[in-house]
Amino acid sequence: MRVRCVGGIVRDGDGRLLMVRRGRPPGEGLWSVPGGRVEPGEDDAEAVARELKEETGLDVVAGALAGTVERPGPGGVTYEIYDYAATVTGGALRAGDDASDVRWVTPDALRGLPVTPGLLDALALWGVL
Repeated sequence: MRVRCVGGIVRDGDGRLLMVRRGRPPGEGLWSVPGGRVEPGEDDAEAVARELKEETGLDVVAGALAGTVERPGPGGVTYEIYDYAATVTGGALRAGDDASDVRWVTPDALRGLPVTPGLLDALALWGVL
């Protein structure tokens, strides 16, 4: 079974990336780009806005597709993840939903954090890092 997911790649004015520490499996305790499953009836842009609001408290607008990855999930599920550049339009930064922490991270600091498998390679491939 394939599950469509989205993520939001957000930078602040200083070039730092918005990252969440996952509070639940898969990847519990690891840092990643905020995002999650696309719900029935949603398009990717709507899912990015909803997921980032739930996980980070920030209002965002999705922009261009940055890249896609596939990751294995439990029970033979494959997550198809579509990561989009996104711009903050409002809200207040706070960890919510299934995020245990949220913060702005410099690219150098990100390399020193425990991150989800393949994240740094994907961000580098897409020109984010």
